Amino acid sequence: MKITVCDETAFGFGWIAAEPELLERASHALRAAGGVWLVDPVAAPGVEERVRALGEPAGVVQLLDRHARDCALLAARLGVPHHRLPFGGVPDAPFEVRRVVDVPAWREAALWWPEERVLVCADALGTARYFLAPGELLGVHPFLRLYRPGALRDLAQCLAPGHVFVGHGRGIHGDEAALALREAVRRARRDAPRWLWHQIRGRRRR
Repeated sequence: MKITVCDETAFGFGWIAAEPELLERASHALRAAGGVWLVDPVAAPGVEERVRALGEPAGVVQLLDRHARDCALLAARLGVPHHRLPFGGVPDAPFEVRRVVDVPAWREAALWWPEERVLVCADALGTARYFLAPGELLGVHPFLRLYRPGALRDLAQCLAPGHVFVGHGRGIHGDEAALALREAVRRARRDAPRWLWHQIRGRRRR
């Protein structure tokens, strides 16, 4: 499995799996509180070596019920706990866990790391093409555009991230991250028709 490294910062990095190309499955490794935490990881050659070069592995965090990916596999290989949907918090980690979606067949958490102003989402937000309406940097998941969970609105209103990492696509960094989060949630329902037309046009072109 080939990967593309992305979201490189002083405290970690991300990688996007080449297959399936459409999904742009993104994983992240974050160095925090003396250890390295993997979030929704996909296994690929070189990933474990790069993680260990970043620091001592501390745990694997699975933010979405259906995002099993290679969480259990990598946790076993690295000899660390697998924290699946840790709504009660991640032991020994500096992350706050926010409940984003909690309905049958879709249970999702997000991580907020106040010290570095990092927000990590799994599926509720994304930057892959199929998430975005024209002009959007960050988009709400297509299935949530009309629903817009209250917890997602709370994230946008209460947090001012300097980094937004997502489970599908590259992250957003710097001053535009907080604005992109607010606009994505605020305009999700309003831009749903534009999103739909954009996706239809894209399919016709392909």
